[in-house]
Amino acid sequence: MTNQFFGKTFALNQETIPMIEEIGRHMPGGFFIYKASGDEQLLYANRATFSIFGCADLEEFKLLTGYTFKGMLHPDDYRSVSESITEQIASSDENMDYVEYRIIRKDGKVRWVDDFGHYTETEAYGGIYYVFISDITEKREQRERDQAVREAVVDTLTNIYNTVWLINDVETESCSLYHGDLSEGSEHAEAIRHALSHAKYTDVKDEYVRTMVAEEDRERMQTELDLDHMVAALAVTDPYSVTFLRDLPSGQRYYRINMGKVSMPGGRMGIAMGFRDADDEIRARQQARQAIQENVRLDRMITALASDYRCVYHVDLDHNDAVCYRADPNDKEQTGQGIHFPYLERFTWYANHSVAEDYREGFLRFIDPDNVREALSKEAIISYRYLARRAGMEYYEMIRMAGVRHAEDRDDHIVHAVGLGLTVIDEDMRQQLAQNQALSEALEAAEEANKAKTVFLSNMSHEIRTPMNAIIGLDSLALRDEGLEAETRDYLEKIGESAKHLLGLINDILDMSRIESGRMILRKEEFSFRSMLEQINTMVMTQCSDKGLRYECRVIGGISDYYIGDDMKLKQVLINILSNAIKFTDPPGSVTLVVERMKMFEDQSTLKFTVKDTGIGMDPSFVPKVFDAFAQEDGTRNSKYGSTGLGMAITKNIVELMNGTISVQSEKGVGTAFTVVLTLKNGEKTGLPTAGIRPKDLYVLVVDDEEVAAEHARIILDEAGIRSDVCYSGRDALHMMEVQHTKHEPYNLVLLDWKMPEMDGLEVAKEIRKRYDNETTVIILTSFNWDEIMEEALHIGVDSFLAKPLFASNVLSEFERIARKNNMSLFKEKKRSDLKGKRILLAEDILINAEIMRELISFKGAEMDHAENGKVALHMFEESPEGYYDAVLMDVRMPEMDGLEATAAIRALKRPDARSVPIIAMTANAFDEDVQLSLQAGMNAHLSKPVEPERLYQTVEELMWEAGR
Repeated sequence: MTNQFFGKTFALNQETIPMIEEIGRHMPGGFFIYKASGDEQLLYANRATFSIFGCADLEEFKLLTGYTFKGMLHPDDYRSVSESITEQIASSDENMDYVEYRIIRKDGKVRWVDDFGHYTETEAYGGIYYVFISDITEKREQRERDQAVREAVVDTLTNIYNTVWLINDVETESCSLYHGDLSEGSEHAEAIRHALSHAKYTDVKDEYVRTMVAEEDRERMQTELDLDHMVAALAVTDPYSVTFLRDLPSGQRYYRINMGKVSMPGGRMGIAMGFRDADDEIRARQQARQAIQENVRLDRMITALASDYRCVYHVDLDHNDAVCYRADPNDKEQTGQGIHFPYLERFTWYANHSVAEDYREGFLRFIDPDNVREALSKEAIISYRYLARRAGMEYYEMIRMAGVRHAEDRDDHIVHAVGLGLTVIDEDMRQQLAQNQALSEALEAAEEANKAKTVFLSNMSHEIRTPMNAIIGLDSLALRDEGLEAETRDYLEKIGESAKHLLGLINDILDMSRIESGRMILRKEEFSFRSMLEQINTMVMTQCSDKGLRYECRVIGGISDYYIGDDMKLKQVLINILSNAIKFTDPPGSVTLVVERMKMFEDQSTLKFTVKDTGIGMDPSFVPKVFDAFAQEDGTRNSKYGSTGLGMAITKNIVELMNGTISVQSEKGVGTAFTVVLTLKNGEKTGLPTAGIRPKDLYVLVVDDEEVAAEHARIILDEAGIRSDVCYSGRDALHMMEVQHTKHEPYNLVLLDWKMPEMDGLEVAKEIRKRYDNETTVIILTSFNWDEIMEEALHIGVDSFLAKPLFASNVLSEFERIARKNNMSLFKEKKRSDLKGKRILLAEDILINAEIMRELISFKGAEMDHAENGKVALHMFEESPEGYYDAVLMDVRMPEMDGLEATAAIRALKRPDARSVPIIAMTANAFDEDVQLSLQAGMNAHLSKPVEPERLYQTVEELMWEAGR
């Protein structure tokens, strides 16, 4: 007798045992041979078998098992295992068996093994078994957990559903029937029941749909119950349900299948499916819908919508139910007319299968019942446009919804049902997209043209400023010649004035270009509000004086010295309004500017600017149009007053850009008032000088017959830490000064209003000088031009003049100026280095400009090296000894390497003086961005050409001192 083993034929005897042992040593799993008769003695066992039983060698294994097959099994399992092996061998043509049983290891632990056996007859040993075993304890426990999960799911579901299927593993499609009424009334039920235990889910599903589902729903249910479709649907909505008609001997009934994901042991995904009779529920709902339809005449709505929409639905948002009243006959995906189905699940499926991916999320958000209710509470009709891909076609579609009010609805604020329509808008949508594309291309072309215009203006600015620099520079050098004839000097001075005027025109053109192109940029910089207001008052006061008008500026509330914003744009707004007021006011009228802090919160302040005039005013019908471009009330105004009609339009645009408001009130023949309200961030500076005088050391007397103005002065001085007293007449002032003089605590400073009744400021000043000589400083306050009284006032002994409104910083600055003038040791200048003997590197590509700069530098006794571009300047600096150059003057626009690149390269050199040497930009570029770029590149200062000599000397000397040179 021979035996087939591993593909070869062996005669099992004493000679072949060593060969089997050698093979067994290389097997990864357990392998043993035992006799089929008697006490089932083992003939061979490999080391892997010993290991499964926890034995180190053959001796331990023999001692544990008796070296018999029976001794290897758990005593409780031997009988059933033996019977199963005998039965399997008897019924198998190939003499194969498979069993699972428990073993008891040497350490006492119980483990499960599987046993693949093969029976054969041998001459030497009679009937024997070749057996392969492996430890399956963990696998067995996993199976038991799987079964526990399945039983738990089914126990829960069988209390609710007539029939329960469980797909144990989506990937393998294994499924089981755990509970059901399939046997009731159907000749196919037993076949389905059998299939659920022996076939894949797909086969079971096909059989069920073919035999159990009503004919009109079969095609749809094939899709709804497709495994891939269910997995995709559950990824969006879990659980979800579908409804269908089922054929029963008693007739058709509605059934509902609820599906939900189940997390199976081992990380596998399963699906639980519960089948439930829903006929009574659905038919009751259909009857209710029919009644509602009749009540609100829904048929009229459907008829109206059907002419415009390929599909029309009535959707019950409260019960997630939808019914199709008109469907496209060519649309296989739509339900038939009058068939109910779950609204959200159906349209979610539609989104996942027919809506393009880029639009899918928006579609799903649009159909969400909560979003529908919220949107319809604000709008009567809502819609969403999207790209649809169906039946191999791609086109644009629109879904629209409108609320449907039922007769029994009591709450008009809650939408319970909607009419929903789907319609194709492909032609209109594509036409709109084409128009948008054309507009986009036109916008892009306009932006490119605008960029080209900006580049042109920038280049034009540079090209004009470069020769202007030469003209003004040469003119300045020529005027230094003390031997010039009077007529020649006059000509040169007029040339300089004309050149500066032309430079101002260039600046105006560039600013206007920015406004027209929409490229206006608001700066966010800390600025002196006092200085800005002073500049406005100086200009406006002169214009009013020339025209014979009275001008007054008043400040109410605690206006700070510094704010953060764009003072240039704010000044432009106020000057535009004030210029209009002056233009349309005839003498002897008046113009008033009132500045008021309305409120302050956190680090911001809201300011109100009111400009009032007593001019010609406007008709009430024209007031709303005053901010329109080119708006004119009548033609005579343009000819008489020279207005272009653009000023107020530009002003309004700037105010709105600053997040402010502007309004106007006017009465014909009475006057006009413009009000601007802006919110500015508070500045960090106090506005007070840091050197020379300490505010707390000053003691000030304010004299003003207007109580509001006097109180304002006291408040701003107190906020600055300056001690002050207030009085309202000249006689009171003299009395208070006498008291303080007697107490040996005189006032350091007296601020006198010019125009006061009984005794004006000049008379009071004259009396102060008579009584107290130079014990105190006297400054005249006025809202008017003081030129007419300047000579008399200075003769009396008045030290200076200050314009109203008053700022504390003005007081300190002017007091310091007077102290310096009178050689008082109260002022400390910023320290500056001496240019004599210093060496400066100049980078300038225009030779004549370089020659002018050489002359200016040599005038101070300094030496200068010239580089014709940035690349040469970098090389000269790099090759020079450390500390050789004390400063660098760098033109920005140069060939080969511009000033910004050269500066950055110098700063990057690995030598100490490269980081500390002052580098000053000199450029003809007028834009604010250019200043920022130069500072970012590492420059210390930025001087615009033409450079004023004194400004140049001051900048270089101060920066050299700071750098220790």
